[in-house]
Amino acid sequence: MAFAGGVLPPDDVVVEALRAGDEAIFEALLGAWSRGMLRLARAYVSTDDSAQEVVQDAWLAVIEGIDGFEGRSSIKTWVHRILINTAKKRGAREGRAIPWSSAFDRREGPAAGSGGFPDGDGSLPGPWKDFSALWPTPEDEALASEVRGQIAVALAGLPARQRTVITLRDVEGCTSEEVCEILEISAANQRVLLHRARAWVRGRIEAYFETVGRPA
Repeated sequence: MAFAGGVLPPDDVVVEALRAGDEAIFEALLGAWSRGMLRLARAYVSTDDSAQEVVQDAWLAVIEGIDGFEGRSSIKTWVHRILINTAKKRGAREGRAIPWSSAFDRREGPAAGSGGFPDGDGSLPGPWKDFSALWPTPEDEALASEVRGQIAVALAGLPARQRTVITLRDVEGCTSEEVCEILEISAANQRVLLHRARAWVRGRIEAYFETVGRPA
């Protein structure tokens, strides 16, 4: 089954194909969502290996439970709910929840723009995903790497729900409506969690820039 431009078919087609054991559609979903699911899982568990196992377990649960999918949400929302529930259980067993260490790997893509962290509910632009764009010289690459490390440290200090919301919104690019569906929270709650998470991360990065003498 080929997908023009990499666009997945409508949900009803996807669900029917999964129920029929269509390997092509399953592989398409794996390619489209697994990387983001891995990053999201890493927000709850302590190692990359654990995150990979969470994603694998989540996909198994999807296949086993697809006959029970009732269409009350999008298939993507349903899959991500399964992932989060699986990751929470794994994180609880580990006794801690540490955010992913590689979510801001600069190989994920180029910066999408410039500017600081917005206080509103709009999507966060690219510079905090790839800080090296702010310092293009080789000498500054080490600093860019340090900033990415500071972001990871800042995320580690967030409560789990704030960390999950900021991961979904600003790393995975989910809309506020999708986040509300995945986490089953109100729009107002989503905005508050996102604002607090962004403010915390921004504050940590601004403090870091003050120590190194660079403009934030």
